[in-house]
Amino acid sequence: MSFLNIVIAILAFGVLILIHELGHFILAKLNDVKVEEFSIGMGPKLLGIQGKETQYSIRVLPIGGYVKMLGDETKSEDPRAFNNKSSGRRLSIVVAGPIMNLVLAAVLFCIVGTVQGIPLPTVAKPTANSPAQKIGIKAGDTIVKINNYSVHTWEDISFNMALNKGESINVALKRDGVLKKLTLKPEYNKKEKLYIMGIYPKIIEKPTIMQGAKYGASETVTMIKTVYLSLKMMVTGKASAKDVSGPVSIIKVTGAAANAGFIKLINFIAFISAQLGVMNLLPIPALDGGYVLLFLFQMITGKKVDDDKVGFINTIGFALLMLLMVVVTIKDLVYPINF
Repeated sequence: MSFLNIVIAILAFGVLILIHELGHFILAKLNDVKVEEFSIGMGPKLLGIQGKETQYSIRVLPIGGYVKMLGDETKSEDPRAFNNKSSGRRLSIVVAGPIMNLVLAAVLFCIVGTVQGIPLPTVAKPTANSPAQKIGIKAGDTIVKINNYSVHTWEDISFNMALNKGESINVALKRDGVLKKLTLKPEYNKKEKLYIMGIYPKIIEKPTIMQGAKYGASETVTMIKTVYLSLKMMVTGKASAKDVSGPVSIIKVTGAAANAGFIKLINFIAFISAQLGVMNLLPIPALDGGYVLLFLFQMITGKKVDDDKVGFINTIGFALLMLLMVVVTIKDLVYPINF
């Protein structure tokens, strides 16, 4: 892992943090909430610039960032304080960060698809003597389902195959408008280090802007489904905790993507941006999703939860998240990703 790769990874993650926090910042301003600090990074301050009412800072640890608003941690009587705004206004501020990450992911995926072409879940050709060829999959077949999971993009196929541990899979495909159901036994590819069907996708070589935009949106939706499916598999024991990546693994993979070319790097940044957006919407204290749940509860019931209690719960949640960060970092060192 070279120094340059580390720098690229930190800069890439810094951009994702900047976009996320910018979402919170813009909506805070639109809702006339006083922002006391806009920070990229956590921990001790490296650089700070004082604006008219907001301090803009860069901090040592590139593991997150924050927009500190008046009244977001302690009660304030100021009408511009976060705690004095309606639940609806606070909700809009909170969701803006994750939404910005999802929008960024869609834009980056659009760029990737427009530049390198858009892979479709339609078979260009099966490889010779592959599992796909052996069961009769032909060029022009469109895969619509793998096991119980619907397929809308090539990424859906890739994700389902990455999860496969060598078991037979049920493949539903359309050929000349007729639905066919086949059973396929994947084979292990030593180079790719995963089980494969043995097919190449049909590529839209020169997509239009609209096709690129549609691809960007569909890839982002696929990433959202992928994150929630992965979490479900971990909860049900179908995936191992070893599969969780921490900062060290992300730096390694970012470096590998950068070495593979600019478009590969952009594609990976889009992937991480989508993950960051989705993970932040999980209903966990200290995450944006925890606040979303709180504000929705207040809007539906008309009852206001005591701000001091919310602050205490979020402090505990933040401590647990930091502990999780330490654990996955140790995991990265014990079970490193190899290329």
